[in-house]
Amino acid sequence: MESMFSSPAEAALQREAGVPGLLTPLPDLDRVYELERVAGFIRDLGCERVALQFPDQLLGDAVAVAARLEETTGSKMFILGDTAYGSCCMDVLGAEQAGAQALIHFGPACLSPPARPLPVAFVLGQRSVALELCVKAFEAQNPDPKAPVALLSEPACAHALEALATLLRPRYLDLLVSSPAFPLPVGSLSPEPKPLERFGRYFSLAPGRRLEEYGAFYVGGSEASPDPDLDPDLSRLLLGWAPGRPFFSCCPDTGKTQDEGARAGRLRARRRYLVERARDAHVVGLLAGTLGVAQHREALAHLRNLTQAAGKRSYVLALGRPTPAKLANFPEVDVFVLLACPLGALAPQLSGSFFRPILAPCELEAACNPAWPPPGLAPHLTHYADLLPGSPFHVPLPPPESELWETPDVSLITGDLRPPPAWKSSNDSGSLALTPRPQLELAESSPAASFLSSRSWQGLEPRLGQTPVTEAVSGRRGIAIAYEDEGSG
Repeated sequence: MESMFSSPAEAALQREAGVPGLLTPLPDLDRVYELERVAGFIRDLGCERVALQFPDQLLGDAVAVAARLEETTGSKMFILGDTAYGSCCMDVLGAEQAGAQALIHFGPACLSPPARPLPVAFVLGQRSVALELCVKAFEAQNPDPKAPVALLSEPACAHALEALATLLRPRYLDLLVSSPAFPLPVGSLSPEPKPLERFGRYFSLAPGRRLEEYGAFYVGGSEASPDPDLDPDLSRLLLGWAPGRPFFSCCPDTGKTQDEGARAGRLRARRRYLVERARDAHVVGLLAGTLGVAQHREALAHLRNLTQAAGKRSYVLALGRPTPAKLANFPEVDVFVLLACPLGALAPQLSGSFFRPILAPCELEAACNPAWPPPGLAPHLTHYADLLPGSPFHVPLPPPESELWETPDVSLITGDLRPPPAWKSSNDSGSLALTPRPQLELAESSPAASFLSSRSWQGLEPRLGQTPVTEAVSGRRGIAIAYEDEGSG
């Protein structure tokens, strides 16, 4: 029963973590993991206990990196494996349990602000980039030197963007270079003027310019795995980038480029379908997929308020990492919404493995808030913090008397007319919202009761008062193949 609702403890012990042995040659260890910068970070803070977080694919280098840092700094190092939700999130809770005074995160990161104040340093990695091949690929896809283009990259290639821009600027006049949006240290003030932060990156836009004016040139990926569903970072860029602007990806090893417009269209079509599924849903399961990212409690309360305003029933489920076996225990739920970091919400799922779709918070916002989206907004927001009050993208719910709640709405999946939310009050004294209803009708209007009545088997019927009373009698003794009262023949 435990494995149905949570991952069994044996799974963590039996799982093969990483590749045995070193993945990186010892002479390249300092450069790949930026050990000199990390050692300076530890010495400046004066930390005696430091947690090192590695994803599964880098655990082969963990022992060598920890030994090198202990030798350089004299501090005690603790190695943290992959987290329960995703390796891109900082495992601040695990670091605090180890008594660590700082956390070093290695590998790709979502760069979400942590829920607890703890000094954190990020080592994204430094993947080699063939600059000459990337320059030729950029020139082939952007023949107009005056066209505005933004340079993007996967986290491990971010170190090479400035060098690439230096080679391109003599010819191209309007280049915008992105940089990783690392969370600010605890107690520090944000720089003025603050650059635009979007998709986990900073964009230093000139006054009067907008990001929607720029095309995109993305350095990253691999020809061995061209499927964008394997890279949630590229997926959120394709979803959130302006649909009318060109978007090209370039392999940093070979310089081979690909037009991502068709893939972006398929991703957006899939997300629009999920919005329709959420609008048709009566019961929504809110999956608490992160506990270490800031404002997750506020986001959970916001999503519950959304579902209530739209007349839907919601249930909060804390199941760890979602699996088909866990979610199959809740067949009455129509859709699930994963409250996770921007990359975790877009992580690829096995096609057809989940019996109900899993949505991101942005899709639930679009389904339940009739005032969404505001004019000029990007088609998809990737972080739930962008939906909360205080964000420039926050759109409050219309008041109950707003005409937006009465706008006719037809399901694009079933073709049925969707009724207005049941919670909405009305000035009409004879309206159904204010008319007392019998208890039986209230029970039948419950989504869980409606689902139970539609099932062919509804459990054992008690049939109270309909079964005659009899005395208890002794049953048969033995096992099924040989009861005591049966003959041996």
